[in-house]
Amino acid sequence: MDQLLDYFTDLLKSHSWNTVKLDLYGLRFFYTKVLNKTWQDIPLIKPPKATRIPDIVSIKQVSQLFAATNKLSYKVFFFTLYSMGLRLGEGIKLTIGDIDSTNMRVHIRNAKGNKDRLVPLPESTLRILRDFWSLHRHPSFIFPNRKRGLKNAHLVDSPLDRGGVQTTMKAIVDQIGLKKKLVATPYVTVTQLIFWKPVST
Repeated sequence: MDQLLDYFTDLLKSHSWNTVKLDLYGLRFFYTKVLNKTWQDIPLIKPPKATRIPDIVSIKQVSQLFAATNKLSYKVFFFTLYSMGLRLGEGIKLTIGDIDSTNMRVHIRNAKGNKDRLVPLPESTLRILRDFWSLHRHPSFIFPNRKRGLKNAHLVDSPLDRGGVQTTMKAIVDQIGLKKKLVATPYVTVTQLIFWKPVST
């Protein structure tokens, strides 16, 4: 018993909890089903889950990211995520009905944990979203799929492609040499980020 406890305790130092459990269950099966021996549970303690604090990009780095983004759809999309602290999937699913310009807030639907939430809508972000929507005028999506181009985006039946967004972000991050993992943060105001207005498609 003590030997097994020492073995699995050491194993926990170099392997994940799931790996240790699989090893433990396999050994218990061998003892009870193959050797027909009585198994005594080993009092292993699950290690606490490590919480990683993501890197927050600086105002200068965000400005570089926006400047290096050539496609207007992605530029507005990245700006929206950062200015409101949205996750990728939340930004992709945004619809016109989610924007409450009267109360200056955005309704985020089916967010983490399948819960809805309301986030503040900065005036600069609202202005940029309005300018962008005036270029494609999709009846529902704020960020329609790019497969027909911006001028015919009102004809598509799906929002931006998640894979396309991720590929573009990675390419831009590599291009500007940004080493941090990008996250959106609600703690920086839009006016602090960058004074930017979409002017071309």
